[in-house]
Amino acid sequence: MVMNTPHNVTDRWRLQRPIGSGFGAASTADDVLADLDLTGMTALVTGGASGLGLETTRALARAGARVLVAVRRPAAAEDAVRAALPAGLHTSVELHGLDLADQGDIRTFADGILAAGRTLDILIANAGIMACPETRTGPGWEAHFAVNHLGHHSLVNRLRPALNPAGSRVVTVASSGHFLSDIRWHDPHFHEGYDGWLAYAQSKTANALFALHLDTLGADSGLRAYSVHPGSILTSLQRHVPRDQQIGQGWMSEDGVPAAGFKSPAQGAATAVWAATSPLLLERGGAYCQDCDVAGPATGDDMLVGGVKPWAADPEAAARLWELSAGLTGVDAFA
Repeated sequence: MVMNTPHNVTDRWRLQRPIGSGFGAASTADDVLADLDLTGMTALVTGGASGLGLETTRALARAGARVLVAVRRPAAAEDAVRAALPAGLHTSVELHGLDLADQGDIRTFADGILAAGRTLDILIANAGIMACPETRTGPGWEAHFAVNHLGHHSLVNRLRPALNPAGSRVVTVASSGHFLSDIRWHDPHFHEGYDGWLAYAQSKTANALFALHLDTLGADSGLRAYSVHPGSILTSLQRHVPRDQQIGQGWMSEDGVPAAGFKSPAQGAATAVWAATSPLLLERGGAYCQDCDVAGPATGDDMLVGGVKPWAADPEAAARLWELSAGLTGVDAFA
């Protein structure tokens, strides 16, 4: 089958339109997978033991997949995973240690997967940080860019030999937070004045561009890649945002009730598992998705409405980011 891999902005925008999936904003991960049997498939979910990642893990395991959960502290995550899964599914989930801020740890993790001869059908790059205090990692990289983007860039490239050549999917969890920033080509590591929200936003643009170029590079070898906006959900991702600030921004009431338009974690996980499994997306490789469908171009700045901004769906910018990321990490399995 010849895959549709647009290489210019005009073609990308032509494909960036809803396709009528039959699901929507209220759909849950279980709804999306209800009629699918993933028995025999293996999925890797980073950050798969809390928030959206835990819901993703639970739904995939319930649909029959074996799920490898990669987290920084697997021992601490074990209780949460066991509590979320029926007893009969505990053996379907494996916990593995992985620190996405540490390029050496990523290499060790990937080498272990390859040495074990594992074949991955699905890889969901879910782990991430948001609006944290200024933090440097590795050779001075800004933490959001390092963890949310560069860590997953290295992970996917190092695991390329494990991706099923008969058909595999990589899904990056982006965000409408990308509305706030394009890639800061002049200063991606914020050496000139740090802003936690802009750092997060840049990393979410990077997540979308990474999936776009990965799909271009991998489509001929059976790999499809997508990015998703899960919606607005209150999870541990907001740990660095004070409660009074969340209330002031209208995210929740004084009683902690999420604002109208916010999703439950089960609803928030739905778009990622839809992108990882839906046959409707085969000819929409590289698409940015939301509400269990391909997202349309953003027509305004309301993040709850969503859509995708031009800078997060630009093939030329995606190729430029790939080159930058490969140079920084020294990893490019598609060179």
